[in-house]
Amino acid sequence: NMEQEFVPAAEAMPEDKFGFAPTGGEFKGVRTFGQQIKHVAAVNYELGAALLEQKPPVDIGDESGPASITTKAEILKYLKESFEYVHKAIATINETNVVETVRSPFGEGKVSRLGLATSVSSHGYDHYGQMVVYLRLNGIVPPASR
Repeated sequence: NMEQEFVPAAEAMPEDKFGFAPTGGEFKGVRTFGQQIKHVAAVNYELGAALLEQKPPVDIGDESGPASITTKAEILKYLKESFEYVHKAIATINETNVVETVRSPFGEGKVSRLGLATSVSSHGYDHYGQMVVYLRLNGIVPPASR
């Protein structure tokens, strides 16, 4: 469900606004619209890799995604491929391993596969909410609200 709202919201912003970040109020230092998308994609890869107990198959940077990905088309491709990867990882969860723990991708410790899978949605929706604000500040009604 999150993917079905997130991807259309990412697609709704014109390319010339992918560098947009609010400046009024307490927005100093926030990610741009494009950076929000790349961050979610990078974390999708990170969560998927943890579920599969392997290294991410692509560069995730410091959870910011590759610096070389800058255009709207490149960012959307990175995002969509991250969802394909995390779907593949989540598909490995079954009733036998759902509560088994794996190494946390966020420092030391262990976390259940269920916990990682739910993090995909909760993390994505957190950033989706920010993207909705960015879209509306640019006069764009998010697709899910149309």
